[in-house]
Amino acid sequence: MNSSKNYALKASDLTVAYHDNVVLRHVDVAIPVGELAAVIGPNGAGKSTLIKAALGLVTPLAGQTQFFGEDLSTVRTRVGYMPQSTEVDWDFPTTVGDVVAMGTYGKLGWIRRFSRDQLKAVQKSMEDVGVEELADRQISALSGGQKRRVFLARILAQDPDLFIMDEPFAGVDVKSQRVIMNVLKGLQQRGKTILIVHHDLASVRSFASWVTLLSNGSLVACGPTSEAFTNETIGQAYGLENLVK
Repeated sequence: MNSSKNYALKASDLTVAYHDNVVLRHVDVAIPVGELAAVIGPNGAGKSTLIKAALGLVTPLAGQTQFFGEDLSTVRTRVGYMPQSTEVDWDFPTTVGDVVAMGTYGKLGWIRRFSRDQLKAVQKSMEDVGVEELADRQISALSGGQKRRVFLARILAQDPDLFIMDEPFAGVDVKSQRVIMNVLKGLQQRGKTILIVHHDLASVRSFASWVTLLSNGSLVACGPTSEAFTNETIGQAYGLENLVK
């Protein structure tokens, strides 16, 4: 049997309610280390709530979550998070370079003085996603795709073992989609674990090695894509048959 340390994320019995509305019901999820995992499901299925509850950004009514077999508080620097674009204050007066540098703050300690290695990590992260020429530009001046790439660069600068990303492809151009996907696949090849909330069913099989499928706040399936993402499970989640060939 796999040790809990073999799972980048393992959640048990997660239940979440907003006021009197239960939006996640007794969900069990396990994401093994090294997977590129997609969380999918219809609108309102509880996808974003699942990752927010796991990260402690919303307080669950019940359930517990471990990362690499530990509480998040003890492995926080090993977990990176990209929120939805709509949850970011894009009018905040800061530059692309400053945003990316924020990814290294967890390793700076009380005195925020960047080492040469950290400065190199910030520069390389911007280069990896193609925004190095935008380093001095205000984030409010960026396109949707550029903004998502900047926040991906911020996580890359952190260099976590688990990347959690909420709708990284939403509202981005084709070029940015390609850049982000190539980076994610490269991360998986390096042994990193990636968990993304995703909505495009047609592309799931082209990149995801693991799928968590939700519907109406309940778990439909969680496992390897070939087992969890089938016509049967998709039909169960969406109330449709033969949605994806």
